[in-house]
Amino acid sequence: MTGVVITGGPGSGKTSLIEALADAGHPVEPEAGRAIIRRQQAEDGQALPWRDRALFARRMLEHDIEAHERSRSAAGLVFHDRGVPDVIGYLTLCGLPIPDHLSQAAAALRYHPKVFIAPPWPEIFGQDAERRQDFDEAKRTFDAMAAVYPTYGYELVEMPKATVAERAAFVLDHLGLV
Repeated sequence: MTGVVITGGPGSGKTSLIEALADAGHPVEPEAGRAIIRRQQAEDGQALPWRDRALFARRMLEHDIEAHERSRSAAGLVFHDRGVPDVIGYLTLCGLPIPDHLSQAAAALRYHPKVFIAPPWPEIFGQDAERRQDFDEAKRTFDAMAAVYPTYGYELVEMPKATVAERAAFVLDHLGLV
């Protein structure tokens, strides 16, 4: 069918929401970034945001294109922890150029018209081995995502700062699934 994107800055509760939706039986596609970072750390690779941001972005794009393709063959909605336009937001945040093929992919690979965005939330923000960004960068990431999605014709729906269950109900209600 189609994918529904959950976006926002790091540490804003996106992954917890995706996990809750999966636990409730909804199909999901996990975030590319963490999986790439884990794999690259294990093999001392270069596709890490603190080593080669452009290579990291290319790997995220590859992952997100594959995830989008899987969603197209699914029955019903699939919830994505980030989407192709997030890669554009990431490159913009890093001050790197946006390759033409990336802009073309963001325009061609469509998701549900409503994109849910998690606002920066200092009370739940945390860093770890894979999330090295500070809260200021989390806010700037939110701003980058809030700018990029509307340029590709998506309607942003800001999620409330609420429990995971309340956020899940909010998303499902906005999609007419409850």
